[in-house]
Amino acid sequence: MGLISNFNQGANAQNKPNQIDRKPYAAGRFYPSDPDELTATLKNLFSKAKPCSSQHTIGIVCPHAGYVFSGVVAASGYSQADPDKQYENVFVIASSHQVSFAGASIYNKGDYITPLGKVKVNIGLADKLIGENPVFTFNPDADRTEHSVEVQIPFLQYHLKKDFLLVPIVIGGQSEESCRLIAQALKPWFNDHNLFVFSTDFSHYPSYADAQLADKATCDAIISGKPDRLMTFLDAYKDKNIPNLVTNLCGWTSVLTMLYMITGDSGIKLNPVHYMNSGDSGYGDKKQVVGYWSIAVNKSTELTDNLSDNRRAVSLGTSSDVGIQPFGFTTQEKIALLKIARTTIEKYIRSRRMPDEDSAISPNLKVHAGAFVTLKKNGELRGCIGRFSSDMPLYKLIAQMAIASSTEDTRFNPVNEKETDSLDIEISVLSPLKKINSPDEIVLGKHGIYIKKGYYSGTYLPQVAVETGWNVKEFLSHCSRDKAGIGWDGWKGADLYVYEASVFSEKEVNARKD
Repeated sequence: MGLISNFNQGANAQNKPNQIDRKPYAAGRFYPSDPDELTATLKNLFSKAKPCSSQHTIGIVCPHAGYVFSGVVAASGYSQADPDKQYENVFVIASSHQVSFAGASIYNKGDYITPLGKVKVNIGLADKLIGENPVFTFNPDADRTEHSVEVQIPFLQYHLKKDFLLVPIVIGGQSEESCRLIAQALKPWFNDHNLFVFSTDFSHYPSYADAQLADKATCDAIISGKPDRLMTFLDAYKDKNIPNLVTNLCGWTSVLTMLYMITGDSGIKLNPVHYMNSGDSGYGDKKQVVGYWSIAVNKSTELTDNLSDNRRAVSLGTSSDVGIQPFGFTTQEKIALLKIARTTIEKYIRSRRMPDEDSAISPNLKVHAGAFVTLKKNGELRGCIGRFSSDMPLYKLIAQMAIASSTEDTRFNPVNEKETDSLDIEISVLSPLKKINSPDEIVLGKHGIYIKKGYYSGTYLPQVAVETGWNVKEFLSHCSRDKAGIGWDGWKGADLYVYEASVFSEKEVNARKD
């Protein structure tokens, strides 16, 4: 894990002279102050929670209201995190309810205490973040009577079986630029080694029915993954003048920070977990309610998993014996795959349903192979998602990746129905990965590259080098920095793989002539 791992390990044993631990404020107000009662409450909440339906959860959007109102929703969110995993740090990011100040405050004076005991703060990391980023400071008023960080901690203490270090962050202002800077500073830690909790409630004080509509719309805006879309939505919803609606999202700065953190990472998926509002709790009336969502932030390890599939294939003699062998398709087979992709996109965007399968599928289209579906509009990239290998027939994988590239590529807004006719669809069917020992083995225009270093990975299809005009070093460096996130020269210490692709598009084979 490099410097971050070593730094965290050192911080684990670190104590400050004259350490001032943060004592509980919300205990007895938002949750029970008696340890036994609190444990029993948490046990009951988790028994009612939605079971884990997510894999590789690195973040959770969770409510911060009183446990009797929002506890089941919060427990459902925390249930998506692996309780047996050794998280190095848990970052809790909350928006201030009590004081206003520029940027964000990180508590770096001591540890956090709840009725369930003490949670160590990663003081070394807190100091580092404050020292290197002007957007961070320590504001003594930020944590003193703030509940939105504290209420999350007993859930962590109860659910996670292994010790972790806490990084408590309270955002003090209403600045979109501050959120962007906070996200930029925290992004190096936004990975599989850490867990991020983004603390927020949803609608405040509309009627029960109005809350359900508002909260669903707000959740949809969030899971788009687009910071601009969320802010545009929040501004527009004010104009609806919903009776008694004070805000759609009280912790919007925390959520906006999350969206800035995931921008450009097509491997991140936001998955709604559970919704309730205070009117569902039995403790509040339905005339004026507060809404609560939990949302899982999942990082796809598809590329890593598929790399393992290819390594297994090598050990069985299915790729190392024959080397790289790109697939060959007839013109009619290419047209068939492209039509599957287009028909799937058009029907799914229109009705969220898959088209009926064609029974007359060529045997060559039933092979198991990796593939990417790329969408272009007016010559510009509009979406691209794929897999290196698959446990399903190729024609089914093409349908799945067509949906993903048109609706799940977080770099773009989902394709809408009016756009479909202006799209040009390109398919790349991949050969198995082959590990190389030197960049000299890369043939530009022939080889795609896959770079892997620890938990970080990225790929460029073969055609990217041709389209950009990059040389081999530029090809590797751009992939290393822009796709894998390990820096311009990060490829030099990474595992390098190549693959070939059979690439064809609608324009090339005139697949839309009829």
